[in-house]
Parts: sequence; structure tokens; C-alpha cells
Amino acid sequence: MPVISTPHAFNEGQLYVDLRPIFGRSLYLKCEGFNFAGSIKLKAAIEMVETAERDGLLTPDSVLIESSSGNLGVALSMIAASKGYRFLCVTDSRCNLSTRLLMEALGSEVHVIADLDANGGFLGARIDYVRALCDSDERYVWLSQYTNPGNWGAHYRRTAPEIASQFPRLDVLFVGAGTTGTLMGCARYFREWHRPVRIVAVDTVGSVAFGGKPGRRMIPGLGMSMRPPLLDESYVDEVVRVEEADTIRACHRLARRGFLFGGSTGTVVSGAMEWLARHERPGLTAVAVAPDLGERYLDTIYQTTWLEDLYGDGILDLGEDGDGGPAAGPGGSSAESESEEVTAGSRGADRMSRAPGRRRKS
Repeated sequence: MPVISTPHAFNEGQLYVDLRPIFGRSLYLKCEGFNFAGSIKLKAAIEMVETAERDGLLTPDSVLIESSSGNLGVALSMIAASKGYRFLCVTDSRCNLSTRLLMEALGSEVHVIADLDANGGFLGARIDYVRALCDSDERYVWLSQYTNPGNWGAHYRRTAPEIASQFPRLDVLFVGAGTTGTLMGCARYFREWHRPVRIVAVDTVGSVAFGGKPGRRMIPGLGMSMRPPLLDESYVDEVVRVEEADTIRACHRLARRGFLFGGSTGTVVSGAMEWLARHERPGLTAVAVAPDLGERYLDTIYQTTWLEDLYGDGILDLGEDGDGGPAAGPGGSSAESESEEVTAGSRGADRMSRAPGRRRKS
């Protein structure tokens, strides 16, 4: 039996759900929520913190600071509590209440950005706040998940090899796109593998990570209001965009069968099923990455009042398959080449250009 002394020492990496009985198409869902941080972000958090420690950037009097929409903030809160660091998470009003309370329960400070920035969004304001604190006090250490190579390196070294060991005949991998750390790590690994693997990025409608028109996004986890600095599209074979309504329907369809997953997972599953409906062939081996579980979304995507206020009374109506599944609609999921805010703006990439993990002082 496993016996651990630190919470980040445990992370179940080999649990998959076969979705064929639920959706009627063959897809293996890699569950990344079975650790004490509750999400895949634990891997990147460990990698970035331990690299900063090895490089001498973190000292006992350091204060970790990060901009996060939720899951990375929880992972860093857990690690900071275990290692004895202070941690400040800068988030915004779209962060789930349960996520904020969890970070505070772990001893972290949470600063919520409530006012929109000049672009009509939150990400720029969050990063400005982080930079101002780093410039004012050299104790603050910003790991910068948006630019830190440890973000994708963790998945190159851990997530992708875990998948490869279980699926040596893998044909297609579906990965959600936020900061694109998971996407880039897995894509780089499988580019070097013994057989070609099609990498399909799943993004949410309204995100501009891969270009396209910005729009309202209410579910945290996937999507960006700017091009992710880590993204290299040469490693991505295809992008599928998913409407939030389809994300919600996929989550509820899974929940009806006893699997409570988060919004990011609903997005990935919806996009993967739409892609498989167009491309599935006998013997195709497909895997999708499920970033987290659903408990932190009980007051949002699993709360009827919240859903109806934002998406209307018919949001949970049955889909085209008659079982409430993700129904492809106009602009719903379209094939083309951890959400940071609701509306988009192109300004902000330069704000992340400094090296990650560096102490800053004016």
C-alpha cells in the first residue's frame, strides 16, 4: 500500500474510463483528478516549484505568487503548505467559490480581480497586479505558468509516457488547450514516438488561443484571451472548438452515469466525440485527457439556477442522440487548424515575456 509523508507524493496516473458505454464511441478518458490537489495541474506545479528551488530562486522567506483561474492555484496552495512557503493566488471573479475557499483552507491568500481591464477582460489585470507586487517586494517569486517551460516539461516527462505505456498503438490524442502546457508536452513527446499520433487540441468557443473571434466564456479551465506563449502550432494536427452549452451537456451526461467531472473534461469529451463522429474507423485507438473532477463545479455547471441564468431554460435539453449528449450545432464544434477570462484582447503577451521564476525588484 502507498505510504506518503507529503501530499504531492501521490498522483494516480493510470486510471482510464472507457466512454463507449456512455457515448457509443470508443474513447479512453485519462483521469488526472486523483491526487490531493484534484487536477492535472499538480504535475506542472511540482515541476515549476522544484525547478525554482534547484535554481536558488525560492528561499524560506519567499512568497510564491501566481495568476490562476483555479486548479493551478489549488495545486500551488497544497505544495506551499507542505513545503512551508507563503502563497498568493491572483484570480478573478469567474473562479469557482469552492476553489477559492479550498485555497484559503490550505493557508493561501487569494486576491480576486473584480474590475475589467482596458481590454474588457481579467487576465491583463491579473498579470498587472502580479507584476506590481513583484516589483514592490523582492520576496515575491512568480513562476509564470504562461511562459515557464516546466509547465509543458512536466507532461513531456510524465503524462505522455503514462499514456504511451498503456496504449502502444495510440492513434489520436485529445488534449484541452488553456496555457497549452499539457498540450505541448504531450505533443512534443508523441512527435518523437515510434508511430504517428494525431494530436487534436480542444478549445472553447470564444477563446482566441488559435485565432478566431473572441466571445463570452463563463467556465474556467480552458481557453485564453491571447495566444499562449507556450503554444507551437506546428505540433498540433487539428483544433476542435466546443460551445459551452455542449460542455455542460457532456458533463451532465457523464454525471448521469455516476462520473462527476469538471468543465474542462466536459469540453474535451464533447470535442472528442464530435471528431470521432466524423473520423472513427474500426480499430482506432483514441485517448482524451480529463484534467479534473467535478466537485468544484457544483455551484456552477451542476447548479440549475446558474445554468438557466446564463444559458437559458433549455440548456439541459436532450441532444441529437436523444440522451442529453453534446449535440453539434451551428458554431458548436468545428474542426480547424487550465480559461483565463471571459472576453478577449490581444494585448498582454508582452506582459509575460520576462523569464519565469525570477525575483523582481524595481
